Amino acid sequence: MTTDLTRPRPPFPYDLLPPLPSFTLGSDDFAEGERIADRFTALAENISPELHWSGFPRATRSFVVSCFDPDAPTPSGWWHWTVQDLDVSVTRLPQGAGESDLRLEGAAFHAANDSGAHAWSGPYPPEGDGEHRYVFAVHALDVDTLDLDDEATAAVVAFSCSTHAIARATLTATFSRPGKTGAPAFLQGSW
Repeated sequence: MTTDLTRPRPPFPYDLLPPLPSFTLGSDDFAEGERIADRFTALAENISPELHWSGFPRATRSFVVSCFDPDAPTPSGWWHWTVQDLDVSVTRLPQGAGESDLRLEGAAFHAANDSGAHAWSGPYPPEGDGEHRYVFAVHALDVDTLDLDDEATAAVVAFSCSTHAIARATLTATFSRPGKTGAPAFLQGSW
């Protein structure tokens, strides 16, 4: 059975939120707008890419790092990764930091992503669904902790950021899978 997932693509997700000052987010593994390598996807090694950031406000007390696919065929996109309560001294996540909380420094920990894992879940868009955007974001917060537990979903973390974010940096990668549109990815893996 094939499913037709033809639909308009949503706008860039952070364009829909109140504007914030920006800072610099980069990766040794991909550049803005580039296709992310297969090794970072759920089709291969499923390891999180390296990220580093700088130029955030002096008032920053902690960070939240996330990866969101606004192009997933759901009304709410797909959260692939959320790390909360990163200390202000942490300005880099090495490759593989998304494997588990044990790979994170200090009190930082993973929120549940839309695959149900407290870890990185790499891209796995439906076959033939065109190019998906994977928006990595680092939010600089004015608090040391969001005071959320590890059962908080990525959407709850994002909502909590809205009242504490003083700056935001984004970096977008892309990925697609050629072929006919088939069963939704949540039946096959993660998006």
